[in-house]
Amino acid sequence: MGDTIRVIAGLGNPGAEYADTRHNAGFWFVDRLAERHEAPLKYQRRLDAEVGRIRTGGEELWLIKPMSFMNRSGGPLRATLDYYRLDIEETLVAHDELDLPVGTLRLKKAGGHGGHNGLRDIVSHCGSEFFRLRIGIGHPGQSERVVGHVLRRAGSGEQDKLDDAIDRAIKALPKMVRRGPGVVMNEINRKPKKPKPPKPPAESEAGDDSNESE
Repeated sequence: MGDTIRVIAGLGNPGAEYADTRHNAGFWFVDRLAERHEAPLKYQRRLDAEVGRIRTGGEELWLIKPMSFMNRSGGPLRATLDYYRLDIEETLVAHDELDLPVGTLRLKKAGGHGGHNGLRDIVSHCGSEFFRLRIGIGHPGQSERVVGHVLRRAGSGEQDKLDDAIDRAIKALPKMVRRGPGVVMNEINRKPKKPKPPKPPAESEAGDDSNESE
């Protein structure tokens, strides 16, 4: 898995009412990359996508956010790749993943859509040979609750885990670009470490009180 990444596409729904919902985890990843590199994304009407460029790992990367709704992500992505003569096989698609615990990351290449409507449309328009950065948002436990789950905001504890996962992925990105995704796969895919419990305070030595001035 030593392929090159030149494009990062984040999936989500446009509009303020969706901005903070779990389904927009892919948008969060791209937005945070753009902010950290001070590279604003610009909407291009002909492509129906926000597009920007950053430089990391010694290479230039294109950032893409399809501005259609999630289940129509493939058309804007295909149009942008064609317009800038970019290749789907060099594209990393960041998206929310129900089947992973909150804050878990998985990096893979190719495969099916796994029931994710954004991936389904991309596969339909572009084929399946692209990298996926799966950002775990957890499953609500019942299929009838899935739509409400992905279209709601995460609680504060969950959001902290999601933010940490995105930060870990951003930290690994320069190495991924320089040396290929396979090199950082284990780094991305490992479970986040649980914080160690604080040590109890040391007990006061006997006789301390007797040394205090009255």
